[in-house]
Amino acid sequence: MTDISPRKRPEIWAVANQKGGVGKTTTAVNLAASLGVLKKRVLLIDLDPQGNATMGSGLQKTELPYSVTDVLLEVAPIEAVIQPTQVGYRLMGSNRDLAGVEISLFERTEREFILKTALAKVEDQYDFIVIDCAPSLNLLTINALSAATGVIIPMQCEYYALEGLADLSATIDRIRDALNPELKIRGVLRTMFDPRNTLANDVSQELSVHFGNLMLETIIPRNVRLAEAPAHGMPVMFYEKGSRGALSYLSAAAELVRTGKLKKGKSL
Repeated sequence: MTDISPRKRPEIWAVANQKGGVGKTTTAVNLAASLGVLKKRVLLIDLDPQGNATMGSGLQKTELPYSVTDVLLEVAPIEAVIQPTQVGYRLMGSNRDLAGVEISLFERTEREFILKTALAKVEDQYDFIVIDCAPSLNLLTINALSAATGVIIPMQCEYYALEGLADLSATIDRIRDALNPELKIRGVLRTMFDPRNTLANDVSQELSVHFGNLMLETIIPRNVRLAEAPAHGMPVMFYEKGSRGALSYLSAAAELVRTGKLKKGKSL
């Protein structure tokens, strides 16, 4: 008998924060690599024109045969754009060409769903798809949030991080209401954490009160190896697998996998 059971969609995580400098790309790259270490089939999408996730995955952004821009403009099929890496996942890379793509998409109908439509052709090949978003609410980020099943929010425990919470919460709520009713906050991840810092501890407590069970137990510490790894074009667990940074991201990935069927996202 032919199996006609519905196809299971992968978890699609948009790693997003409208504030820059919170470890967003570091989180996207290292979660993808950690999921690969956990034997999951993973696709990382670099949706930031800076192309840092591409470089951090060991690919030269200036030498890509195709990039995510070609998918969004429908110049090349998504299968041709996805590249293998040596760090445990596949990658849809990015470069500076992505910076001007919004102008080209502005007149398109259904422009918020271009990425989601493209991913539908390949998503059954993956258990997890991780999208590294730019630190702004532009059409690229809207495409990511429209395609995602959940949002991972890297959050540095400092005063200005708290200031941006209302804007980020409102953004997610608007996308859920207008474009993607499946969208939920999948987890809030504290990054670059220094337990000796009193303010960091105070902000961490406030975040825990605000987000409740959406707060990941795992905390990513400040770590020299985490800072060094991108310069070598690899996630930290491939650069220094025994470092605190590598072990922390592996723990965060395992926590997200473990709680996937238990945690329920909610609006703020």
